[in-house]
Amino acid sequence: MGEPIRRALRATNSSLRWTPDLIAARDGRIVLLDCKGSMTSAASRRHVVERAAVVAHLQLVAWTQLPLYYVFDNLDLLDPHEALGRGRVGPASPAGSGTPYLLVPVARSLGFDEVFGIPQEPAASAA
Repeated sequence: MGEPIRRALRATNSSLRWTPDLIAARDGRIVLLDCKGSMTSAASRRHVVERAAVVAHLQLVAWTQLPLYYVFDNLDLLDPHEALGRGRVGPASPAGSGTPYLLVPVARSLGFDEVFGIPQEPAASAA
């Protein structure tokens, strides 16, 4: 989705404004990924996700029947259910959409390799 469309969607209440960043497939498995750059506090050791995004993503997961993960800078993963269930509402912030944020302890996240596995090196062929 191009930046002009993203900018226009920010002015709406449409769930489309929370469209995930990527769709990935591996071995016939499809997942939706929403990248969360600079959304982890080193001081409090909590990931941050806007509550409105989590609500929209729960609806998207129900509609598409596909898993969705938030991917943070350190490759930690959270799904919307975990973010909603384990997150605590953070202080109001003028950043982003102005909606409340959920703060989720880093300890509640999954490792990237835990969910997606470790890539296997191609076997060397004997010459």
